[in-house]
Amino acid sequence: MNVTLASLARRTGLTVLDHLEQSVTVPVVDGLQAQGDLIVIPLPVISASIQVWTGARWRDVPAGGVELLRGEAGGNPHTLVADPGACRWTDNVYDADALAIGLFETSAAAYLLHPEHGATGCVPGTYVIRRQREQEGRRSRMVAD
Repeated sequence: MNVTLASLARRTGLTVLDHLEQSVTVPVVDGLQAQGDLIVIPLPVISASIQVWTGARWRDVPAGGVELLRGEAGGNPHTLVADPGACRWTDNVYDADALAIGLFETSAAAYLLHPEHGATGCVPGTYVIRRQREQEGRRSRMVAD
């Protein structure tokens, strides 16, 4: 089933800015995805540096989604959304690089929605959600969205 940006916003109650084309079909892919200051990475790509805590608290992603991060510069939220019962997430993870916000498992397409960036979708699987870093000379810093 094709999901448009408009239908995703409607079903979650979240809004996106008017400059985005609302009738566009949201792409659903199986690889790396970047959205502003976040990056979504399939767990197998970085499994050596990620560990879920013993006794981690997993939560189902509700119909309205889970706010993962609010952008520093604009204050807009990155929200994980999925069909009820299809996706769960935890922020009880250890990341050797100290960039992980959390991890999610989904049995159907799950989406990352942002008011300015629109949406991207992930095929069923397990993914790590991380902050992005950028290099400036010899120093690195978190990407500010």
